[in-house]
Amino acid sequence: MASPLEQFEIHTYAPLKLGGIDVSFTNASLFMLIAVAGVAVFVLGGTRRHALVPGRWQSMVELSYDFIAGIIRETIGTEGRRYFPLVFTLFMFILFTNMLGMIPYSFTVTSQIIVTFALASLVFIGVTILGFAKHKMHFFSFFVPPGAPIAMWPLLIPIEIISYLSRPISLSVRLFANMLAGHTLLKVIAGFIYSLSFFGILPLALVVALTGLEILIAFLQAYVFAILTCLYINDALHMH
Repeated sequence: MASPLEQFEIHTYAPLKLGGIDVSFTNASLFMLIAVAGVAVFVLGGTRRHALVPGRWQSMVELSYDFIAGIIRETIGTEGRRYFPLVFTLFMFILFTNMLGMIPYSFTVTSQIIVTFALASLVFIGVTILGFAKHKMHFFSFFVPPGAPIAMWPLLIPIEIISYLSRPISLSVRLFANMLAGHTLLKVIAGFIYSLSFFGILPLALVVALTGLEILIAFLQAYVFAILTCLYINDALHMH
């Protein structure tokens, strides 16, 4: 029986090195391109006609738009509208890569920590730059809890700094761990279907139930990533 972790292996399709850096085209690269193409087709195709009475496709695109716009409005306020393209792009890309990973014999891009950490680092660096651009050196006051006595600053400030620096780690590991664990569990249980013969119907029913749960988790992880991005932007704009 193949290892349940075999599905996460990176396979090189076109080896390439630039300046000693490996930039080969891999299965991860392929499925990221498929996800980007899928998002583009979904959004552009759904908004092509701009019908007054939207069809199913246009309705799905508008629901996606309203969903992210609502998150931004509730977490950041009207000031957050300018960051809609970033949050919407992150949400749709993660959602499509997660859903692509649910297709048998496909590849789950978000099961790779390097991918999720790159996305989380993009958010972290962008939010930090935004904070300094808006508040200049006053941004450092973010690490001083409001109302805390000066005597407690030596203890609280390092804790706040560590908490802030851990954001990209927690943001990336949450997405990576959920997708890795879920797909591994599905693979392990699916392995019992054939080996148990007639009694394999029990693990088959469990796999079907877990697949539904994994689809829900795939959506929830995209939602969590989007809403945490909004909360970090809100912190950078309004400080605490």
